[in-house]
Amino acid sequence: MKKGNILIKNASQIVTCSGNKAKFGKDMSDIHIIENGSVVIEEGIIKAAEKTEDILGKYDENNYEVLNLENKCVLPGFVDSHTHFVFGGYREEEFSWRLKGDSYMDIMNRGGGIANTVKATREASREELIGLGKKRLDSMLHFGVTTVEGKSGYGLDYDTEIKQLEVMKELNDIHPVDVVSTFLGAHAVPAEYKGKQNDYIDFMIEKVMPYVAENELAEFCDVFCEEGVFSVEESRKILLEAKELGMKLKIHADEIASLGGAELGAELGTVSADHLLHASDKGIKDMAERKVVSTLLPTTAFCLREPFAKGRYMIDNGCGVALATDFNPGSGFTNSIPLIFALSAIYMNMTIEETITAMTINGAAALDRADTIGSIDVGKKGDLVVLEYPSYKFLPYNTGVNIVEKVIKNGVLVYSNGIK
Repeated sequence: MKKGNILIKNASQIVTCSGNKAKFGKDMSDIHIIENGSVVIEEGIIKAAEKTEDILGKYDENNYEVLNLENKCVLPGFVDSHTHFVFGGYREEEFSWRLKGDSYMDIMNRGGGIANTVKATREASREELIGLGKKRLDSMLHFGVTTVEGKSGYGLDYDTEIKQLEVMKELNDIHPVDVVSTFLGAHAVPAEYKGKQNDYIDFMIEKVMPYVAENELAEFCDVFCEEGVFSVEESRKILLEAKELGMKLKIHADEIASLGGAELGAELGTVSADHLLHASDKGIKDMAERKVVSTLLPTTAFCLREPFAKGRYMIDNGCGVALATDFNPGSGFTNSIPLIFALSAIYMNMTIEETITAMTINGAAALDRADTIGSIDVGKKGDLVVLEYPSYKFLPYNTGVNIVEKVIKNGVLVYSNGIK
């Protein structure tokens, strides 16, 4: 039996989310279900996904690890397309300050926030960050995440930005979860550049970004386009320079104020624009027209006690929405996929089907990987999640509870919680 050969049979539902690109507007409701389904994976690649009665007899079960999944639902592996999971230190004290009424920007302006994590990450050794990163990836895997994006941006200097990206590259090599790296040197301006914002931007563009691109340490470049951080003009400059170096583009847009980040993402054709709590109607329209994936991060809004992004309005106006955790030590110290499903369905007025699309094929599209992951289609990676229940509708219904029973990555069973 070759590694990566698995035959799943008798699953109550196979939710395929079939497609090779992001789904926009009403198409997000199309998740395509195979009742009493089977999936055949050979050497890590999906060979077939059909009704069990149409599969059995075509394949010799002796050549596969066989999983009989009666009364279980199977979905594509979840894609967490926006995180900051490689960092040192924690900010539990700041969380308590926010509970007492301090705003995110208040804390940032008095030396907390990103600057606090920068100090701890600069001091952390490479080995410490690898150990922490592996533990966090283990947790993500248990929630059904098979691909995750990770951003730098807690170094804000040459050595630590490179260290973060090199750690992610190593974690991608040693851990079952695929790690997609993003360079976020423009996450904030460090203390040593206070009052010299243009010099910091030039430093990132001239010194750090070329090394990142040349050594293929990051696939994407991102920027925190926000009031009091990087302006629309500064963000445009950074992203255009990254594009010249061959990097794909992302943007933190309109999280705290309606600055025009969504419009900039549409103008530059970024793969995704993320956060979008205060995106304007024009920005939403522009993203829909330019097919920019709108990545929403409801756990961050929840933890900051901010209004949620207008997911329902975006979908109704033709956007392609992805959902991600924004796992980070400050504004959202959680990687809970069950919480994402609960918030999306209960508070953001997205349907369960739209939420599944947002966590699978649209999450994959937000990482420019919809042709290889994000759905159960022939020729794609064999990345699957098995729920302990017979229907996908249990995802928000069993509210806030992890109901992932098994995770299959590249056709290999990499996690099982032991439930029979």
